[in-house]
Amino acid sequence: MPNLAGAEALAALDPVFAQLAVGAGHNLWGLPHLTTREKAFVCLTADLCHPHLDQPLAMHLQMALAQGVDPEAIRELYRHLAPYVGYPIVVTAFQRLTELGLPPAQDDKPVEPTPLTGPLARAVRALEDVDPGLVTFTEDQLAQRWARPHLSVRERALVCLVVDVFYQTLGPSLRLHAELARSAGATDETLRDLLRGVAEFGMARVWAAAQALLPRSRDCA
Repeated sequence: MPNLAGAEALAALDPVFAQLAVGAGHNLWGLPHLTTREKAFVCLTADLCHPHLDQPLAMHLQMALAQGVDPEAIRELYRHLAPYVGYPIVVTAFQRLTELGLPPAQDDKPVEPTPLTGPLARAVRALEDVDPGLVTFTEDQLAQRWARPHLSVRERALVCLVVDVFYQTLGPSLRLHAELARSAGATDETLRDLLRGVAEFGMARVWAAAQALLPRSRDCA
């Protein structure tokens, strides 16, 4: 388990809070069913959703890079999340990442949309009776993202689930992203660990998401 970046800075602010925060951080980093990259992406996604772009982002960026996460993967994470959390906050986040010393982008190739298939295509079709213009925008945004390099489909789906927890979009969006995560190898234990990790950023939201996402123990017996 890594030493948590920024622990000394937290102790200078308030030693009791620092102890509580370090304990919460150890909970996330000790979860066995998420990869190191996925744990870093949970934190970096949470920073966009709150948004927390000052000391929390600095700590999480330092932690991600120290654990060997490729800077281009961090950039891709925020590219992927732009239509989910909103383009304006991602502009501010990229400005902050530059201030914090994230290396310049290496990928400057034009985005080539990939036709949607499977659950993504089905999710777009479900909007056809609602608003054709929304269908066009949604299809375009999804087609530009889900087949790009630097992140796996599982990673993309898991961070979208983090957004669902924060924004409490616990209906079709949550179900879509859970299906995508499972199709890419995530299990119920993966999703349980994801929620346990996100809990440090807001327990009440996670309680509601757990009720919507996870089978009840008595149903699994």
